[in-house]
Order: sequence, then structure tokens, then C-alpha cells
Amino acid sequence: MTVRTAGLLSKSCAVLLAGGLLATLSLSTAAAAPEYTTAESGNPFVDGWYADPDTVVHDGRYWIYPTTSKSYAEQTYLDAFSSTDLVHWTKHANVLSTADISWAEYALWAPAPVERDGRYYLYFAANDIQNDSQPGGIGVAVADRPEGPYKDALGKPLVSRFHNGAQPIDQDVFIDDDGQAYMYYGGWHHANVVKLNPDMTSLGTFADGTTYKETTPENYTEGSFMFKRGGKYYFMWSEGGWTGPDYSVSYAMSDSPTGPFQKIDKVLAQDPAVARGSGHHSVVNVPGTDIWYIVYHRRPLSETDGNHRQLAYDRLHFNADGTIRRVEMRVRDNFADGNALGWKTHGGTWSAAGGRYRAGHSLGGKALLDTDFADFTYDADVTPDARDGDAGLVFRVTGPSVGWDSYSGYYAGIGASGKVVLGRADGGWTQLGTGRLAIAPGSTHRLRVTAVGTSIKVYVDDMSTPKISVTDGTYRSGATGFRVFGTPASFDNLAVSPVQ
Repeated sequence: MTVRTAGLLSKSCAVLLAGGLLATLSLSTAAAAPEYTTAESGNPFVDGWYADPDTVVHDGRYWIYPTTSKSYAEQTYLDAFSSTDLVHWTKHANVLSTADISWAEYALWAPAPVERDGRYYLYFAANDIQNDSQPGGIGVAVADRPEGPYKDALGKPLVSRFHNGAQPIDQDVFIDDDGQAYMYYGGWHHANVVKLNPDMTSLGTFADGTTYKETTPENYTEGSFMFKRGGKYYFMWSEGGWTGPDYSVSYAMSDSPTGPFQKIDKVLAQDPAVARGSGHHSVVNVPGTDIWYIVYHRRPLSETDGNHRQLAYDRLHFNADGTIRRVEMRVRDNFADGNALGWKTHGGTWSAAGGRYRAGHSLGGKALLDTDFADFTYDADVTPDARDGDAGLVFRVTGPSVGWDSYSGYYAGIGASGKVVLGRADGGWTQLGTGRLAIAPGSTHRLRVTAVGTSIKVYVDDMSTPKISVTDGTYRSGATGFRVFGTPASFDNLAVSPVQ
């Protein structure tokens, strides 16, 4: 069942689920509901290049169906991912491929999942048609299980022509509380909504006898998405070019599933410190709660290939009047998922295990996130395991490579010999400050760096009084990460927050 409505849970209450069906959830379900500020175990949350994720909840399990982000000719299959906690994800490969669709050849895009009457439907676009004479458009596949295998339900597209100027791509299916199903779709700066009949494989008509109703809002490009909360319909879409920095998500609200939809605001855009090209999203509600997440794709800062897109999610918050707050791309990693996706290493041996990121003994091994923070607060738990050496945080880093001080940037570390150190590297080492603290081998300490302009402060455990405070303006922005020197160490509970 697709969950896209909100309702706070009370004991033995019935929670209304999209599709007009009722389900009873217990208080233990609410207690176990995942409530995070973001993907606390790190974005991207799954491995590989993917885009256009649509999200659904089937029997307490979260399912994400994305586009395989490769060249059009290689986009011939779809994978899915599932999780019970939004942390540990299982990959389900090849849930649908062009081999199962007689009329589809390539550009298998933007799967849209929905369940009805025990059957699982997956809507998709194929062939990226440019005019009405080309074969392709929006199709629908069906399966007995959410992981498939899905088979083409019609042997032809459900929508195969341009209507109201809308390219038949980027479909999203929404079932309203009264059981009426709608499909929203469209590219080329035009959006349509159609009714789906109860069989979910044919189109109905509106009261005026029309089949295709245009819903195009201001600045619409593609990526339609619909959900309902508090009796209001939220229509969302992507703006800008999918390979450009202006790719983003905006929204409208209406009292009707067919609009009118007038743009209210942009809610998701690129963050030059975190990622670019953020867009084509979905929204998921934790069943029985008012907890919502936006699931989307974005491009790492150092990637220039348009298809190098990754899946991420962040918390979606609402104002008292129902409007949506702008989304903040948070940078967190508690390594609870047992991986280090998004990290790049430069020397040393690194592995995620036991809920920590572990580094073997090396002279200057580094692990970095693809970030570019200028003014920030950076926190992490650091555990140096040997009495000699030190381990800690690197920041404002550029040009990293393997070697003792083979990077430009700063390092703040702690050692079990009782030292706290802050320095600047650029192929060599310049010590900027030191401090003393009782640190036993294998003990964990909370290390914080606050860097604002030329002011750099280092805190250990006590966040009210810095152990080191210096002024240095050599480096103004760059990547964040971890470093070890002469000791094995482990790291956990990383959080980087910009200072405005």
C-alpha cells in the first residue's frame, strides 16, 4: 500500500492510507518509526549511479525505485531498493527490463510504483520519444510482489502521444482517499493529469469528457509528484536543466487533485558545499506519523559526468499553515549502515564496521567527503587506539593525495599521549596550536572544529571552552574528513553544519 497521507497515531486507531484503504497500527509501530534529521548514516544511502527515485511503503517496508543513471542506450533495466528502517537497504536487481517490454528499447525512466488489490504496478517511460510518430511513451508493468519480476501489462504504451505539449515521461501515480487513481506526468515544460480506471491499466475521463487535463505550473520542466497531507494536495515538480546547477524542486498546493496549481516556492536546490543538480524527487511519509522525507538525486561536487547522480534523502518539514520549509542538505554519517559510501580515501586502510569508520596505522592516511565548506561547525567522535600518534579531523582541504601532509588544508587531532594539535598542511606541516588533555588509548572523545572566516577553534569533550583558538586565513574552503598519523583509530557520529 502506498502511504502518502498523514495522521498522528493513537492507541488502536485506524490510519487512512492512500488508496482509500484503512489499516490499524499499534503504538509499538509509532515507537519504532524512523525519525532522522537526514540520512544519518550518510548520503548517498545506496551504492551506484541512480536518479529519479520514487518511494512507496508496502507492509511496513520502504521501497525505492530509481532510474539507472547511465547513457540512454544503457538504460535498459530498473533496480529497486528496500528497507525497514531507512538505514539498511537491500538491492533488488532488474525488477523490470526492456527484455520484458516488446515496444521499449532504451531510456527506461522514472519508475512509479503503486499497489492495488494485492497487485503491484510499476509505471515507466521508455524510448524518450521526440514526436508522435516515434514508438514509446509511458507504460505499465505488473507483478505479484513489490520486488517483481514485473511484466508489461499492455504490450503497448498507456500514453504514446504528446497531449497539451507534454512529452510522455516522468509519471507519478497517486490514489486519493476516495479510491480514485491519478497519474501526473510530463516533460518539455508541460504537465498533465489523467484518471486511471480501477484496473490501473486504462485511462478514464473527467466530468467534462476530457482525458488529458493540463496542470502546468510556473517554471515546470519535468518530474511531477503528488501527495496529500492535512486535506491539501501538494503538486511538486523539477525546474531547470537536469545536468545544470539550476536543477531544483518547487511545489504548489490545492484543494483539488487536478488543481489549479500555482507555484508557492522552491523547496530543494543545489548546495555548493554539499552537492549539485538536486531534483527529480519523491516524498515519503512514515506510516502513522507526521514524519516526512524527500528522496531525490544529486550530483557530487567533483563529478562532471551528467549521469553521475546518486540517491539521497533529507527531512521534509512543514510550517503551521501547511507550507513546506526549504530543505537543508545535512551532512551526517554514523556508519550504522556498515558502509562508507561517499568517502574517498588517500592512503592508509579504511573500513566501515561495527558502526564506526576504522583506519589502520598509517602516516597521514586520509578519508574525505566530497564537500566544500567555508564557515562551519564540524563534530565527530574520535578514538585513537595507540599511545603514539594522533587522529582527528581535516577540513578546508583541497588537492589531497597519498602522503604525510599531501594536501592543502587544516588538521585538528588528538593523541593518547595527551596532546591536542592544530596545524596547516601544504606538502609540509605548520603547527598552529597545541593543548593538553588526558586521553587513554582506545578512549572516545568528541572533537569539534568551528571555522568562521579566519577564526579556527578546536574543542574536545567540553564544547564551551576551546582547547585551541587561532587566527589563520590561509585556506577559506574545502573538503571535510578524517586523518590518522602513527596510530590506528576509529571515527563515528560525524556532523558538519554550515555557519551562516
